[in-house]
Amino acid sequence: MSRRRTALTASAALTLTLTVALTGCDEAADKAGQIVSSATAAVASAAQQKMDEVKDGINATGDVKAGATSTDGDRTVAEITATNPTDKAADYTVMVNFRDADGNFLDAVVLNIDGVAPGQSKTGTARSNRTLSGATQAQIAQALRH
Repeated sequence: MSRRRTALTASAALTLTLTVALTGCDEAADKAGQIVSSATAAVASAAQQKMDEVKDGINATGDVKAGATSTDGDRTVAEITATNPTDKAADYTVMVNFRDADGNFLDAVVLNIDGVAPGQSKTGTARSNRTLSGATQAQIAQALRH
């Protein structure tokens, strides 16, 4: 009887330990998710602040296209092409959002493409701020011609 009681006590202790450990893992995962979410929001806010610094910019989202994403070292990159439809040289400031296959926001960067000649195109490379995993796509969030 004593062995049985010891085994039951040990079993109950193991179950309690596993329950606490699993609950702790869930809480840690939730906390990590909150930190990542806060960091992602901060990146988006910083990118928007950079866009807001452009004075006298004209909405030029239609002038700018994002190419397919690829990796360069540990970063995700995309070629961004600005086509200037005006009769004067122009500079472009472009906010590029990186999203996962489900459309969830992963990262944002601001890219300058300077000196695009009238009627011509010029490219630049948007490079993620951090390592992004899985399939990603680049999306033009905002573009200003100035």
